Amino acid sequence: MWQDPAMAIDFSFPPEVEDVRQRVRAFVDEEVRPGEQRLAAEGAGRADWRATLQALRASARDQGLWLPHMPAEWGGMGLGPTALAAVSAELAKARMGPYVVNCYAPDEGNMHTILHWGTAEQKERYLRPLTEGSTRSCFAMTEPEVAGSDPTLMQSRAIRDGSDWVIDGHKWFVSGARGASFAIVIARTEDEPPVPQAATSAFLVDIPTGGFEIVRDVETMSGSHNHCEIRMSGVRVPEEALLGGRGQGHRLGQYRLGPARLAHCMRWIGQAEAALDMMVERATSRYAHGSYLADKQGIQWLISESAIELYQAKLMVLHAAYRIEASLPFLTEVSMAKHHVANTLWRICDRAVQVHGALGYSRDSPLSEMLLQARWSRFADGADEVHKWRVAEAAIEAWRASGTTRAATGDLPL
Repeated sequence: MWQDPAMAIDFSFPPEVEDVRQRVRAFVDEEVRPGEQRLAAEGAGRADWRATLQALRASARDQGLWLPHMPAEWGGMGLGPTALAAVSAELAKARMGPYVVNCYAPDEGNMHTILHWGTAEQKERYLRPLTEGSTRSCFAMTEPEVAGSDPTLMQSRAIRDGSDWVIDGHKWFVSGARGASFAIVIARTEDEPPVPQAATSAFLVDIPTGGFEIVRDVETMSGSHNHCEIRMSGVRVPEEALLGGRGQGHRLGQYRLGPARLAHCMRWIGQAEAALDMMVERATSRYAHGSYLADKQGIQWLISESAIELYQAKLMVLHAAYRIEASLPFLTEVSMAKHHVANTLWRICDRAVQVHGALGYSRDSPLSEMLLQARWSRFADGADEVHKWRVAEAAIEAWRASGTTRAATGDLPL
């Protein structure tokens, strides 16, 4: 009887990756989450949270859990995309998890960007302090006057003046701007580019600096989270502030956002799993109308739909991470994952609130905040509609090129 040879598909992690995943899980369970719970119970202020964060960061360093996304020569763990997915999902099960190991947006993406595009001098001046955890940064691209999903419409300008550049512009949702030591600013530098995507350049701008004004922290439906509006009026930076080549701003931004989108998905999976766990815990302990909620078919449907969608989300993220790690084309897979995982997070959090009833809607449960935070995932780093459009384009292009859409559906051996 013919038998299949050993398959190349293996959904287990190598021993070294599984070891670090378990160590991160234990760190979150034994140190990070208890620290958060203590601070919440005590009604601790900002200073207490900051002190706890610093203590947890020292512990993360001691345990070799610092900078999982950065190479060893920069003090990191040097994890590849698939290992990072495993670790990020564990970290996201605690609010402070990504911050404790210095692997959070926007600094995570900015570190990758400067590592790839920066000069030796720029890396020492800007990247080194970021990796050490002594500074923070922000990324200024989105503008209120034009659609954020189309960077070719950008209006902020940088004009050459002798050996300097002078930047004028208006940005908003610049996450982390308050308290940041510098910003990566994308601005238009070319009047007649060969293609619209070659019109902008990226600049490293120190904060504070003359003409750089933080107008306000934009209030969102979930409150203030340091998503700032800024104005730049005659901000002067030297030639050495140009990050990457002139006219490379769009390319740099897309290089940054591709893996960054997947990094968000990795963290969202951890949050979705936490919400599903809370949903099932509530269903198995809440008694009403003659039985536990878990025995009622209506509740079982909410649980099963959530489990199925989370399973799909995990597979999509692992496959997209594998394609990045294997240096294969990954943009379509990341767009699919970003759309699916963001919507899965929203739906699971919403269902968990429903199963918890009034408790889930209240601030006594973390679910209300999780649901509010989940809503932004469907337009951050590209709105749902843009990613669906890109996926459709990929499917159409694949069919035109080969008569099949296989290349646009993961290019899997099925």
